Amino acid sequence: MEPLAAGDPTRVRDVVLRGRLGAGGMGEVFLGRSPGGRAVAVKVVHPHLARQADFRSRFRREVTAARSVSGAFTAAVVAAGPDDDPPWIATVYVPGPSLAEAVAACGPLPEESLWPLAAGLVEALQAIHAEGLLHRDLKPSNVLLAADGPRVIDFGIARAMDATVLTEAGVAIGTPGFMSPEQAEGGRVGPAGDVFALGAVLAFAATGSEPFGQGPPLAVLHRVVTADPRLDGLSDRLRALVLACLAKDPDDRPTPAQLLGRIAAHWEPPEVFPPASPW
Repeated sequence: MEPLAAGDPTRVRDVVLRGRLGAGGMGEVFLGRSPGGRAVAVKVVHPHLARQADFRSRFRREVTAARSVSGAFTAAVVAAGPDDDPPWIATVYVPGPSLAEAVAACGPLPEESLWPLAAGLVEALQAIHAEGLLHRDLKPSNVLLAADGPRVIDFGIARAMDATVLTEAGVAIGTPGFMSPEQAEGGRVGPAGDVFALGAVLAFAATGSEPFGQGPPLAVLHRVVTADPRLDGLSDRLRALVLACLAKDPDDRPTPAQLLGRIAAHWEPPEVFPPASPW
């Protein structure tokens, strides 16, 4: 966390802001305190986006989506102001680094940490998909490593599966190295698209590198669509799981329920309560 900078808000309605947690394309994220004393992460939309009617519609959709999802491995919405100026949303603060930060600081996760990571992320996707939603931007920076398991955050481009796309036809939204081939090509994306992203996230956690490399976005997207992933160093068991998720054809990817069955064949949750941190 960083201290508030000059010009930062110190309050959003009745939430007092204490510091900066980060920023992204949609807005800035602050650590705040609710009236009841709960620590919350408050995302405040950038002013230039707040002036766009189509963006406000998209953000309102994000708030609705996030409020409808509940689960042990997602961050619950505490409050929101989608029609305020600027719009904002507050979720329960999850103390812990993102997967991207953890790998940058300490390197790839050991295999004994990868299985609980996989199980938690699959359960989070189940909770999201059960509400008829897609995440559409699952990536290491959207996975927080809490002491009791991972949390999936940021429904910035989640949408109802049967909703009208809010972007121009043929425009893909997401993060290149973690987008499914069908999403990269601007095609129809279903729950299997999130499963592909899950495979890329697990590969990153296990190797410290994106499975389709880095570089110009179009080059990365081309490899996502046409090339095999690089999975050097994965055990046979993990490689099989990740490769199944990264199948080019969405019909060939396992469902979250099938993934949990595969994970259970290699890993059993600890019976001790509360469990020790898997990281």
